Amino acid sequence: MALESAGYQIVSLVGRNRQKLRKPSQLLDVSCQLLVAKELEKGRLGDLIIISVPDDQIVTVAGDLARIKGKGHPTVLHTSGALSSKVFASLAANGWHTGSIHPLASVSDPAGGVEALRRAYWCVEGDAVGIRVAKQVVRDLGARSFSLKSEDKPLYHAAAVMTSGNATALFDVALEMLERCGISRRNGQKMLAPLLASNTLNLSRSAPEDALTGTFARGDLATVRMHLSALKGKDLDEALQLYRLLGKRSIELVKNKIDSETADEIDKLLR
Repeated sequence: MALESAGYQIVSLVGRNRQKLRKPSQLLDVSCQLLVAKELEKGRLGDLIIISVPDDQIVTVAGDLARIKGKGHPTVLHTSGALSSKVFASLAANGWHTGSIHPLASVSDPAGGVEALRRAYWCVEGDAVGIRVAKQVVRDLGARSFSLKSEDKPLYHAAAVMTSGNATALFDVALEMLERCGISRRNGQKMLAPLLASNTLNLSRSAPEDALTGTFARGDLATVRMHLSALKGKDLDEALQLYRLLGKRSIELVKNKIDSETADEIDKLLR
């Protein structure tokens, strides 16, 4: 949808099940060819092929493409955050231009995803042509791109998971803690979402050490004691471990802003 709105012609959608392709195809303004993988040789291929399957299926799809004869060598990009273009070694050996293009965006629904992709920073990597094509795609979407070494993609992607997926898991832990206070998960979500949004806004404007607020930023030793006692009293072992681990990182962030003795005391408590 984002590509179509940027003026790209979507020639074909390819999947394992033609019926499952009908729903996403209906989101496009112009009809396109729906192909199952075994029909690739008979179908139409565009100048750019984007592979957006699960990571462990990318090599299989690359093998399907490698069997296509007489259709030139379009550029092929995959959207994995952890894998590099090296998974396309067999295609590259046969003259294909290869790369990867990964958005730092959380997409959970199609309509909201279009805007998220436009606002995102995109990691692009690959051979010279692959990078050039990937950067052009990002520019056409109105977004921004950056490049890194192929070998650094797993660590880069782990950082993305830490920011997005793990933050969601941490939010779920907070909901569990509120449940022990008698607050339903639904109401807890309504209450905590604006807090998380305000923190995200702070981080968009300031460095982490300046964006941090609350107990650890103030060096509030008595409150840390109460928090630890409450977590132990409710048998929230996982939440307690997370509180200690992230609390130690918080103290590291602000250790130059609060009294050093207080920082040491809090660190001892957390350990």
